[in-house]
Parts: sequence; C-alpha cells; structure tokens
Amino acid sequence: MQNSTARIAILGSGNIGVSLAKGLVKAGFYAPADIILTRRNSAALAPLAEAGYGTSADNLAAVREADIVVLAVLPQQLNKVLDGIREGLDADRQLLISVISGVSCQDIRTQTSADVRVVRAMPNTAIGIGQSMTCIASDQDREEDLTLVEKLFDTVGTTVRINEELMTSATALCACGVAFFLRAIRAASQGGTEIGFHAPDALRMAAQTAKGAADLLLQLASHPEQEIDKVTSPKGCTIAGLNEMEHHGFSSALIKGIKLSADKAGRLYKDE
Repeated sequence: MQNSTARIAILGSGNIGVSLAKGLVKAGFYAPADIILTRRNSAALAPLAEAGYGTSADNLAAVREADIVVLAVLPQQLNKVLDGIREGLDADRQLLISVISGVSCQDIRTQTSADVRVVRAMPNTAIGIGQSMTCIASDQDREEDLTLVEKLFDTVGTTVRINEELMTSATALCACGVAFFLRAIRAASQGGTEIGFHAPDALRMAAQTAKGAADLLLQLASHPEQEIDKVTSPKGCTIAGLNEMEHHGFSSALIKGIKLSADKAGRLYKDE
C-alpha cells in the first residue's frame, strides 16, 4: 500500500466521496480500513462497513484519526462542518482537500481560524466509473501536496492543475458539463427516434457516437473543427444539419449555459 501509514477521512460520503474511496482502494493506494467515511445517516454506509471501510456519523472523531481530510459536503453545510471539526485539526500534520463548489482555500482557513494546508479538487460524476475530469488547484505553492492530490484523483479519471481563480469555471465546464453533454446526447437520441429508430437503439447509437467523437479529440490531440471538416462535404447532409442547428443557436446556447452556471457556482457558498 502506497499510503499505508496515512489515514484519510472523507466527510460527506455521497457519490463523489464513496467513488473516490473505492478508486483509491482499487488502485492500491489504501486498504479499506485506512479510509473513514462519514455521513449524517451512517446506516446508509452499512455495505461499505461490511467491506472493511471505517464508517461514522462523527466528523470530529474521524478527523482526529486522519492525516488527509476530504471535505465533500454541500456548500451550505460547510461552515457547520468546519465549526464541528475545528478542534480536531492539526495544521502541521493534516492536508485538507475540498471538493466543494465556490469555496476558496482562504474561505476554509478563515472559517477554521487555522493555517491549514488546503488543496481544492473539482471532479465530476463520471468519477463513479473512473472517468472523472478533475481540476486541482491551491493558493499555496506546495508541490508535494498538489502532486499527492493529483495521484489520488488520477485513480478515478484524469486530472489537470489550474489556477485557483479558475476553479469556479471548472465547476461549470467539467462538473455541470456532464449534464450539458448528457442533454445533447438525449436530444440526439430523440432525433434518432423521430427518423425511425426505436428509443433504446437511438440512445445507444447516440451515446456511442458521442463517445467516439470525444475519443477522436483525446486520442488524436485533434481540434473539433479539424474532425468536423472530415465529415462535411460540399452540399452534403452533415453541413446542412450543422447549419440548421447553428441557425437555432446551438453553440450560443451551450456557451451561455456554461457562463450562467459558472456565475451561479461562484455564489453557492456566499448565498448560503
């Protein structure tokens, strides 16, 4: 086990927290017994307890046992959680990892009244299948901490290090973005049904087509327009469809939606 001497507490063990825990175990970073998962209703964690994970409804007790603390609660719950664990924090020993939208590293230090080390990570729900796009940032230039957090989240997808001021934007593009792309796939499948395919077949065809399109960019390091040019021919059916979508604001609507989500994400904590 790479981190057999360290324990990790994940406070707020919903989809993101549990998926991270499972990814760390699968990758051999941790044994289940080295991970403490907390949730207000700890009974919901019973299957994980049976699998050997530590589970609890007591955040303070979990933090006192941990070297790494992952904050995975809702923005509206954060201040109460931080107030509850403040006396258990050890700034010299512990690293805090926040996956909470709209909360800066300094916000956490201010609320805890402690000079704690904080790294922010913004995964998305594809973490559940090991395909998250996770953005990582901190306001402290601690290479060791950033590298560790990258290694942790690389077990459940891909990571990219960004400046902290862009973390709210990362929420809109990568976390909210999952829903945006799913809605596009859903719309494509509905179009498929309208032109003759049964709904389950249309959905499968649309989803696989979207996956292939994404892999063209990721595996070939290509640009979308370069790949689009390969599909469009003069007076062809592809360019006709693309132009019709653009006439109805397809690209503009997506861009505006991402911008609005970024604005909203930046106010989630402050508007609690």
